[in-house]
Amino acid sequence: MFKAIFDTYNWDSTLKSIFDKTESDVRQAIEKENRDLEDFKALISPAAKPFLEQMAQISQQLTKKRFGNTIQMYAPMYLSNECQNICTYCGFSLTNKIPRRTLTDAEIIKEVEFLKKKGYDHILLVTGEANKTVGVDYIKNAIKVVKPYFSNISIEVQPLEQDEYESLIAEGLYAVLVYQETYHREEYKKHHPKGKKSNFDYRLDTPDRLGRAEVHKIGLGALFGLEDWRADSFFTALHLKYLQKNYWKTKYSISFPRLRPHTGGLEPKVEMTDADLVQLICAYRMLDEDLELSISTRESEVFRNNIVKFGATTLSAESKTNPGGYVVERQSLEQFEISDERTTEEIATMLKEQNLEVVWKDWQNW
Repeated sequence: MFKAIFDTYNWDSTLKSIFDKTESDVRQAIEKENRDLEDFKALISPAAKPFLEQMAQISQQLTKKRFGNTIQMYAPMYLSNECQNICTYCGFSLTNKIPRRTLTDAEIIKEVEFLKKKGYDHILLVTGEANKTVGVDYIKNAIKVVKPYFSNISIEVQPLEQDEYESLIAEGLYAVLVYQETYHREEYKKHHPKGKKSNFDYRLDTPDRLGRAEVHKIGLGALFGLEDWRADSFFTALHLKYLQKNYWKTKYSISFPRLRPHTGGLEPKVEMTDADLVQLICAYRMLDEDLELSISTRESEVFRNNIVKFGATTLSAESKTNPGGYVVERQSLEQFEISDERTTEEIATMLKEQNLEVVWKDWQNW
């Protein structure tokens, strides 16, 4: 289990080791072909800031080598905003006195038909964490409803048991996104005071359960703004390398969510600038050229226009973060505010203008 490795690390000493990296460490990391986690520390350290242009060039070369000139498009579809957790950073938190909504089969189909007309073939189903309302049975049924329309179905829901994941995979589930939010154990508890999500270790062990279930792809990440982004990114990379070693048949992706405005809003504790995020994305690409790197509509138009050149491989577009937000219920609560509000067609045009090929479908379950 990853927990055994994770517990050998100390947050403060890990963060200090990152800040202690020197210009010489960065140069050595840049010059290597096969980089390890110590090199990753150097590449995300303050000492690497003067080398950002060089890192971006290397990241661009590695991305093109592995993924060509392609960008995968996907759409999130929120099924429910019901949640039993209290989370300081989320609009769906139990403490927020908001109308709760869970989509019916008929409403799901309306949303699906809208997204299919846009060209999407990869769908991400998202719910709050409310086991009685949107538990395994609801998710399994939702997969059955959308399966005839999409080649690739992913979920971002509450952590489940191994056998529950296996039952969803049997129905056609391809990938699961599960973010630790922050790897700082003490701060994690402050942001998750109530609900099943308050169990740090259970969430930390979720990718292990997914690996044993032999899911096709696991998505990892931290929510930047809760704690120091450098330390959280190192622990995410540590988690990734552990999983790749132990569950080598599974593919992996990393997402980079930054804290966005939401109902009951929380101000970021630690700022992560655009330059910081570019540095981090390039560092991940230099650590692993096969890794899928996803940039959501949390980020601005300008940022997304540029990052597709330097390492991103997957984009969402025209995202709605409330249940039924595309067609059924345009006024219900959003989980958070998006930044890039361009239409799918506008994003596709932007990518084509940069000589990138928009990929709508890259996998078939025969």
